Amino acid sequence: MCLIVFAYKTHPNYKLILAANRDEFYDRPTTTADWWEDHPTILGGRDLKAKGTWMGVDKEGRFAAVTNFRDLSNIRDDARSRGDLPVDFLRNGNSSKEYIEEVLKRASEYNGFNLLTMDNEMIHISNYENKINTLSEGVFGLSNALLDTAWPKVERSKRSFESQINKGFQLEDLITLMQDEEVAIDNDLPETGLPLEMERAVSAMCIRTPNYGTCCSTAITIDYDGNVEFIEQSYPVGARQEKSVRHSFKIERAEA
Repeated sequence: MCLIVFAYKTHPNYKLILAANRDEFYDRPTTTADWWEDHPTILGGRDLKAKGTWMGVDKEGRFAAVTNFRDLSNIRDDARSRGDLPVDFLRNGNSSKEYIEEVLKRASEYNGFNLLTMDNEMIHISNYENKINTLSEGVFGLSNALLDTAWPKVERSKRSFESQINKGFQLEDLITLMQDEEVAIDNDLPETGLPLEMERAVSAMCIRTPNYGTCCSTAITIDYDGNVEFIEQSYPVGARQEKSVRHSFKIERAEA
């Protein structure tokens, strides 16, 4: 379960402004964001169990991210890893549209997912919708339902995010924004099949339970001159260590 809020082509300086939380069981092994040794054009964190990622960007400024679609009644043990979807896009060189069209042909091989890809256009798909959503400029929120589903955490994060980027911001401000632990009132909770206590806990932008929750926050900007700024803040949950990493680079082939 994750949360992504982003502005696409709405800011005079930035093509993309994004803030995100990665939620996971604390004991699932991961690495912090860095350039990958086996795919040195990819920057992102990595899931060491399945070798995929939840979010990454490459040296050409191409971006991809995945979230799970929460459907507890439809989880298959033999499904392909959803973390492969961003990796495959970032390393295969196909356009966003070409890649998404290919993924749709095999979307049923995965448990429920949302996938965002961006090169010279930004696209969203979910295998619970099976259609291509080419995004125009705007502010969007994505958690574990379809894009812009009005869950409390999505609506809250979009309001806070839009207010922050409109008044001026640093990447660190976006990380702080994503640390909001306020839970929704019961009347506003979605019904996704979780026990009520857990439904409350995961309604927060930043989730805190004994064994599961927000393991890291990420903030990314890509400006119209091809400059990329990337911050990831890891939290000391479970046996994980607190750590902040920052990467800055110039896109090798900037997109409009």
